[in-house]
Amino acid sequence: MSRTPEQMARFEDLRLRAAALRDEGRSRMQIKEELGLTSNWTLNELLKGTVLPDSRLRANAKDDLHRRARELRAEGRTYKEIGEELGVSKSSVSLWVRDLPRTGRLSREEARRRNIEGVERYWEREREIRRATRQGISDAAAAEIGRLTDREILIAGAVAYWCEGYKNKPYRESNHVTFINSDPGLILLFLRFMDVAGVSRDRLYFRVHIHESADVEAAERFWLDLTGADPDQFRRATLKRHNFQTVRHNTGADYRGCLRIDVLKPLEVYRMIEGWAVGAMRGSRPPSEGGERSVSKPVVRRAARSWRISIGGRPPSPVR
Repeated sequence: MSRTPEQMARFEDLRLRAAALRDEGRSRMQIKEELGLTSNWTLNELLKGTVLPDSRLRANAKDDLHRRARELRAEGRTYKEIGEELGVSKSSVSLWVRDLPRTGRLSREEARRRNIEGVERYWEREREIRRATRQGISDAAAAEIGRLTDREILIAGAVAYWCEGYKNKPYRESNHVTFINSDPGLILLFLRFMDVAGVSRDRLYFRVHIHESADVEAAERFWLDLTGADPDQFRRATLKRHNFQTVRHNTGADYRGCLRIDVLKPLEVYRMIEGWAVGAMRGSRPPSEGGERSVSKPVVRRAARSWRISIGGRPPSPVR
């Protein structure tokens, strides 16, 4: 690029000043600031042919920092810690010490193992806290219910049966009363429901449904003790064949299968349960769709008599 005489004279003046500053041992940055330059290309042109004075020539700049950085790295310090102590950047530290092995630091596998253990310890504590919180909610809700009246037993029992019991189908009408469940609480509710409905305990018979690989005798003893029934009321257990390809989780000492309860002469009982269940569903509608209606115990007794079910005398004591 051609220059005017004035530009040539100015360039020559800058070159002489740059050479003089170089001879004084100034750095490139200092020369650039002294001359008010903004371009590295211009600085390179000005310094062509110049060399650093012997006092400025060293095998490597910052030898002391370099050596100290390697010492700190050997002690296990991180790039950040070394940079903060020596006042240099992490990139400079990386260039100086990246060939050194990591010392005093965890391997990736060890760090991962410790992290997994820490997470497990956290959830071991957190799980107990959450379990206690949930149990507190359940206990408070159960306390709100309290002891049920006979009318409430009829409603709860009928709805429970309509969910879990045997029901007629449009293509099959047998009017059987069969209830089967594995929850001892629901079994006791159904027995109490039968008591309130006026069905004597001698009209019930029981059968355990359980996998053949389980302890059948222990399961039968459990259900016999729970129901308080006569052993003659228990029929032979129904065993489900064990499939070795199936991974079952309902195993162990607390696995007792399901208990099936059947009612003898069930026609009238089934129709009453059906009516109570339908009535409960109708009664659950908002008042705007039909209002609410209370049912007294005499009404229940009259309905029972209409179906020729004897409920005279005292019903059997409920199983607690």
